[in-house]
Order: sequence, then C-alpha cells, then structure tokens
Amino acid sequence: FLKVLSHIDSILRSPRAPPLIYRRSKGPVQNCTKEYGQECGFEHLPLTIQMWADQLMALKDLHRSLRKLSLELMPWHTADPQDNRESIRVEDLQFILDAILEEIENKEKNSQTQSLQTLSAIVSHFQKLFDVNSLNGVYPRMNEVYTKLGEMTNAMRNLHELLELDSSAPPTLVVDTVGKLCDIINKNVTEQVQQLLGTQDIHSIINKLEEHERFFPPFQALIQDLLCLLEISNVDDILPVVRNLK
Repeated sequence: FLKVLSHIDSILRSPRAPPLIYRRSKGPVQNCTKEYGQECGFEHLPLTIQMWADQLMALKDLHRSLRKLSLELMPWHTADPQDNRESIRVEDLQFILDAILEEIENKEKNSQTQSLQTLSAIVSHFQKLFDVNSLNGVYPRMNEVYTKLGEMTNAMRNLHELLELDSSAPPTLVVDTVGKLCDIINKNVTEQVQQLLGTQDIHSIINKLEEHERFFPPFQALIQDLLCLLEISNVDDILPVVRNLK
C-alpha cells in the first residue's frame, strides 16, 4: 500500500499533474499518518478518480460520435479496426477532428471555385440570350429586360381583367381570346356595312360603288352649274330660286 501511495504521490507531484489534485488535509492527521508515518492528503482522491473514470467513458462516446460524423463527411474512409479498442487517447480525437476540418476546408474551396464557374456561365448565357457584347452592357440590359418584363406583366394583368379571364390563364389563351374578339368586331362591322348599303353580296357592294362613281361626278357638275347660273352659293337655295322663276 505504501508503494502505491508513493507512486500516486510521485504522479500527483509531477509538473504534468493538475495542480488541484493533491491537497494536504486541513483536519487532524488520519490513521494512515499514524500507521505509515506520513500524511495522506488523498481524502478527495476517490471522487477525483471516479470523475476521471466518467470522463474516460465519455471520451469513448465522443470518439464514437466523431467517427460517425467523419464517416458522414468522408464515406470513402473505412472504419479503423482500432476504433473498438478499449483505450481511447485524446490524440485519436484530435486526429479525427483535424481530418474533418481539412475536409470542410477543401469543400469550401471547391464550392467557391464552382460558384465562380457557375456565375461566369450564367453571365455568358445572359449575354448570348440578350445579345450583350461586353460585361459593361450586362447591367443596362438587365434593367431594360426588367422594365420590359414589368410592362408586359401589367399588360397581361389588364388583359386578364378586361377579358374576364383567370389570372392563371396562359398567354396563348389571352391571344386566342383577343383574336376571337377581333373576329366578332370585324363581322359586326361587315354586317353594318351590308345593312347600310342594303345588300348581302360583296359583288353587289362593288357594283353600287361603281354606280356611285359613275353617277356622282356628273351630278356634282350639274349642281355647280346651277349654283353659278342662279348666282347662289348654297345647295338648299336652288329649289326656292327655281320656284320663283316659274
């Protein structure tokens, strides 16, 4: 027992030992002092050893969790046969953490490189789509596209409301509806012209227009001659003047 106490005492007094592990007893000298001729100073040591035991068990759990995280981040790393060994060292945990941090740093570098390549591809694609020759012209063209898009969106919204269409109706349906509306309007105009001219036949309309062209010029010349002969300027005065001449 003295040999064990001596060994513990040498460990606790070493520079690497925690400074608060060894404490001299403040109370009266215990039996061990009488029996072995020296102070123990280890009354609190069982609790400390129990704490160390708990920490060692927690160290195993921590090692298991880190290995699981490592396999999630680096599935190509196979499990180490020594992972199931009884003794786990802090160096083992540090090694796993260093590997995880290195993998995260590599992924961040790769993601940044991929992001730059992706952005460059997006800008190039935009230049091709909207015929932009230089990078300086990208922002002005973006603003122009945004403005035009806003105008088109407002126009489509107004058309949906005027045509009483659902807001989710596609542009093709809007165009078809406008086309049908134009056909209805044109048909109504044609019917009105036909009613005005008193015919339902387009050839009859053409004939009437030709008759009008043949009749109207001589009639207009006759009226002008009457105005000059009767020395009047208003067509409505022709009939009263002729009656007075009778």
